[in-house]
Amino acid sequence: MNGRFKEIEIKSLKDNVFKILDDEWMLITAGTRDSFNMMTASWGSFGILWNLPIAIAFVRPHRHTFNFMNSNDQFTLSFFAEEHRHILNFCGQHSGRHVDKTKETGLIPFFTKEGSISFEQARLILECRKIYMEDLKADHFIEKEIIHKNYPNKDFHRLFIGEIIHCYVKHE
Repeated sequence: MNGRFKEIEIKSLKDNVFKILDDEWMLITAGTRDSFNMMTASWGSFGILWNLPIAIAFVRPHRHTFNFMNSNDQFTLSFFAEEHRHILNFCGQHSGRHVDKTKETGLIPFFTKEGSISFEQARLILECRKIYMEDLKADHFIEKEIIHKNYPNKDFHRLFIGEIIHCYVKHE
């Protein structure tokens, strides 16, 4: 593991998960050393499910990251200090199909001991092992206005539930 990070127990995490998702955003990253992609997200969830600490990432089928999430067993959720907001903005506005996001943003990838990809600029990394995935379905929405507001093209997200297997924080 990169010497700039230390592993902590997930239950000792001090961050407010509502704040970091909604205000700070995150990069969802999946792939291999040779081929990976990341995307900016502000939708997600954290909790305990099946007696495991879990994170849920939501990815739409048209996103380049979607195929990486489907075909890999692990993914990372990386959170950054405000000084790196430009990275999150860029990765949310550009597709990895058309641009090399690491080159364009200056992101420095590194690989965890489990082989997942994250970035040296991150301040917090949740490494997840994919344990379940499911497509959101129109007929499962009780509040139909959510469909009209968020899915006018019926491009429903797939949710990926990952067991949080490692939690890394940047050394102070």
